[in-house]
Amino acid sequence: MQIEINKVELRNLQIEDYKQLKISMQHAYNDMEEPYWTEKDIEKLLKIFPEGQLVILVDGKVVGSALSLIVDYKKATSTHTYDKITGNSSFKTHDYDGEVLYGIDVFIHPEYRGLRLGRRLYDARKELCEQLNLKSIIFAGRIPNYNEHSKDLSPKEYIDKVRLKELHDPVLSFQLSNDFHVIRVMRNYLEGDKSSQEYAVLMEWNNIYYDKSPKLINTVKSVIRLGLVQWQMRPLANLEALFEQAEFFIDAVSGYGSDFALFPELFVAPLMADFNHLSEADAIREIARYCEPIKKRFQEMAISYNINIITGSMPMFEDGNLYNVGFLCKRDGSSEMYAKIHITPNEVHYWGMKGGNEIKTFDTDCGKIGIMICYDVEFPELSRLLSDEGMDILFVPFLTDTQNGYTRVKHCAQARAIENECYVAIAGCVGNLPGVNNMDIQYAQTAVFTPSDFAFPSNGVKAETTPNTEMTLIVDVDLNLLKELHEYGSVRILKDRRDDLYKIKKLNVTKPAPIDTTSTKK
Repeated sequence: MQIEINKVELRNLQIEDYKQLKISMQHAYNDMEEPYWTEKDIEKLLKIFPEGQLVILVDGKVVGSALSLIVDYKKATSTHTYDKITGNSSFKTHDYDGEVLYGIDVFIHPEYRGLRLGRRLYDARKELCEQLNLKSIIFAGRIPNYNEHSKDLSPKEYIDKVRLKELHDPVLSFQLSNDFHVIRVMRNYLEGDKSSQEYAVLMEWNNIYYDKSPKLINTVKSVIRLGLVQWQMRPLANLEALFEQAEFFIDAVSGYGSDFALFPELFVAPLMADFNHLSEADAIREIARYCEPIKKRFQEMAISYNINIITGSMPMFEDGNLYNVGFLCKRDGSSEMYAKIHITPNEVHYWGMKGGNEIKTFDTDCGKIGIMICYDVEFPELSRLLSDEGMDILFVPFLTDTQNGYTRVKHCAQARAIENECYVAIAGCVGNLPGVNNMDIQYAQTAVFTPSDFAFPSNGVKAETTPNTEMTLIVDVDLNLLKELHEYGSVRILKDRRDDLYKIKKLNVTKPAPIDTTSTKK
């Protein structure tokens, strides 16, 4: 990705966005004459159907948009032109009693393509279609590459070849990959569309939740999909090799529609192989310089794959101290850091690590979450503080070398799920690293744990992987079940606490002083 991005936002279009909207449209449709809506057109759209007009902003700049109307199903599926379906840009065809969300425009600025921002706009349209209980989304899509093949292929033949992936069309290929199906070919649809020779393909996406009788659809997302990575330790030639392997897993779990990807603790350890001639303390400080580049690349992948990524953990050297930290890279482009609070005797002895000093939850587009690294889950006070802040899901990246260590993490994680009435997801590393000191073997079984009540599995295990085998685990968790548990559970642990007898609270602390690393040599 050539452009550095700090923030991605999807929201409803506002009239104040018009100047930026016009500029992006001019870039997106540079093969057409006057390829933009007038400000009066946008004012009309916002007056009659404000919720149907969407924009994507990158660092505050409008780089894409999706504009829509609601129309009658028969009108949408019959032969028509662009002018006819939009009422010659008067939008008088908009009908709140219609059954179809009709897409009249969608575009992404060319400099921001390849980040799957168009997919976000389409996903938002689909959510809107479901929320409004509409039958389907329909639009007539351009086929801008058809002009290159029109001498040899009819529009129907061209569409068939694009469907079979023998040819690529930037618009049609994208629509087909987003679950739209072809209804018919439209002639003379958009005047001046030379690239498509004024042909268009009428396409439809069906809302499987559509109910002819009026029915409110729950607009709040309650089922969250988790994608957990059980990472195989392997020699890595360089940092790019780490990114290649990580992106493979992110692509895989995002392909299943996961909202989160979770990596294990210290999955970056193979990078220490190049520094194995140094002491353990010096070797881990060498790879600490990769912390910022890793964070930046994971931020880019969170945007590109539209998924929230929990980066496991990695060493970070700051103000003379070595920390075990990770990052929550959100799909909106922002990121937040978390640090391991409790450091194991091994980490102190061989690496001279210090514990972090901030206990907090994180707000995401899927609710409030907590993140604790490995040993931290063995201290129940931490998760109780996060629970008091409204945590629904606790993520625990871990690294254990023996089954004894894993058993501690597993059973403590299960206890945290029960006592805090939340889901707990753990992900660990497997395999061995003979070329890295103090990182010889790893044992793991990645899993998702639940509270123990009738709405959940009787053993409190939602799902788990095969031990010591590289794989992913895709799990759906329902936040509404937690809400019901809080109020109507067989036991109500959070409600029944005796706050009149005992309480726990956070304390104000300062960062530790720089450590003398010479005392950490083995």
